[in-house]
Amino acid sequence: MTRRLNAWKCSAAAAAAVVLLAGATPAPAETIKIGVISTYSGPMATLGQEIDHGLSLYVKTHEKDLPPGVKVELVKRDDTGPVPDVAKRLAQELVTRDKVRFLIGVVWTPCGYAICPIADEAKVPFISTNAAGVDMPRKTPYFARTSFTLWQEGLPMGKWAAQHGYKTAYVAVSDFAPGHEAGDAFTKGFTDGGGKVIGTVAFPLQNPDFVPFLQRVKDAKPDVLFIFVPAGPQATQAMKTYNDLGLKQAKIAIVGTQDLVPDEQLPLMGEAPLGLITSGTYTTAANRPANKAFLAAWEKEYGNSLIPDFMAVDSWDGMNLLFDVIKQTKGKFTADQAMAIIKNWKDANSPRGPISIDPETRDIVQNVYIRRVEKVNGKLANVEFDTIPNVKDPWKEMHPAK
Repeated sequence: MTRRLNAWKCSAAAAAAVVLLAGATPAPAETIKIGVISTYSGPMATLGQEIDHGLSLYVKTHEKDLPPGVKVELVKRDDTGPVPDVAKRLAQELVTRDKVRFLIGVVWTPCGYAICPIADEAKVPFISTNAAGVDMPRKTPYFARTSFTLWQEGLPMGKWAAQHGYKTAYVAVSDFAPGHEAGDAFTKGFTDGGGKVIGTVAFPLQNPDFVPFLQRVKDAKPDVLFIFVPAGPQATQAMKTYNDLGLKQAKIAIVGTQDLVPDEQLPLMGEAPLGLITSGTYTTAANRPANKAFLAAWEKEYGNSLIPDFMAVDSWDGMNLLFDVIKQTKGKFTADQAMAIIKNWKDANSPRGPISIDPETRDIVQNVYIRRVEKVNGKLANVEFDTIPNVKDPWKEMHPAK
């Protein structure tokens, strides 16, 4: 009897120990995969690096803020440039094979359009941190944007030029959707203000020779040239051609959007951009506390090898948005629950100022700054001197969804 009692006690103790050990074992971690599609190779790889660095920096500095037991994994893929078929294939692989919960990134608008049907069919939220095609949100309800549209920047630039004494303009843009949208927006703002566009020209998107196009502008003798090219090496090439052909000496002013003088390219442009006026949403020269904190984190992580520009900040903000979804849901969400949060998201302290997502369009609402290229501490910088607050995408206001 005593022996049986002792055996029972031992069994009970062992069972209790198993229960205690089971209780002490942490629950398996929930890993949320985020698919990143960007340009990591080729002549425009610096654009993809800006996006990658912004996304990765946010994850590294904020992963401690995730709910207990939740981790984030960035699954990165290279679209190799503006190649829509490659972007579409990568998106399909990410959602079917890698089981990502979000898609994010994308330098190029043609690639963004190719990804939208995949996001729509798979019901995977897709956040653009650069691709700016104006009607992209209408391609799928699972799309939102933390970057900008060219109408947000081009329309104010046209209004500014008309208000500051320019009577005639020439419009020169890269031959793809964002270029034409930038040109149309500038034209609308400029002509509404009483100005006249006397000519237009479109550059090839890849490997353009700017000389014959800008010579045509010089021969037309407008008061001002509005130019749009993708940020990166093409911007520097366009500025050098403007300088070499003597357009400034011919008293042809130049204006553009922030793509023309991205912060990371300014050190390569010589003195040509001094005095140039652009519209944009971000500059490293901005004296905002959130921007100073962002720049300090960037320098600590990456040093001075790559200067952050608007694509880096747009990507930082895009990852901030996704982290908010994860934190609010403790990592348990459907695509529709995620989109409900995304559509009402806002951040009063982005490095670029207050931002929010318009719940009706899923486009970003943000300040647009008019900036002048000046020397600050011996270096070129885009210095903000005027602010247009809380700008919605004007194209959607002019073209309501049916």
